[in-house]
Amino acid sequence: MAVAVSLRRVVDELEALMDDCTAYLNRQTGEFYALQDEEAGLIEDGASLEDSPAWRRDEIPRIREVLESEDWLPLPTTFDIHEWAIMDEFARSIDDSDLQGELLNAIRGAGAFRCFKDAIHRRGIHESWYRYRAAALGQIAIGWLDEHGISYTRDEDAASAGG
Repeated sequence: MAVAVSLRRVVDELEALMDDCTAYLNRQTGEFYALQDEEAGLIEDGASLEDSPAWRRDEIPRIREVLESEDWLPLPTTFDIHEWAIMDEFARSIDDSDLQGELLNAIRGAGAFRCFKDAIHRRGIHESWYRYRAAALGQIAIGWLDEHGISYTRDEDAASAGG
């Protein structure tokens, strides 16, 4: 029987994502496993234990299990999350028109992520942003869990992230 997954843990995994990494959830055990594209490439390229350096030999069976088992599901990636859209929605949610304008300008053009981060820290609203982002990731996580028929618990932290 599959276990209920902590929504907070799913959100934590989504928050920690990098562009070259995919997080997986084992739908039966609730275990998470982060896999870099390079590691997945080992299996796709047909790496065997004998061909691999000693320090990587322990990883290959686990990587193969994660990639080949139907129990392991890839969580949404950074490309699925659309961080820019979350920043845009946050900026538009600000009541102060000057601050809203500053944030909307910050996310236009090159360096949008850095400019946005600088602006929220300069204006002292970074905690509000982190809460807003966690809530948005919570909604993405809930949608993904529901889509895959995975039950979850809303622990105290996850309740604020997921609504």
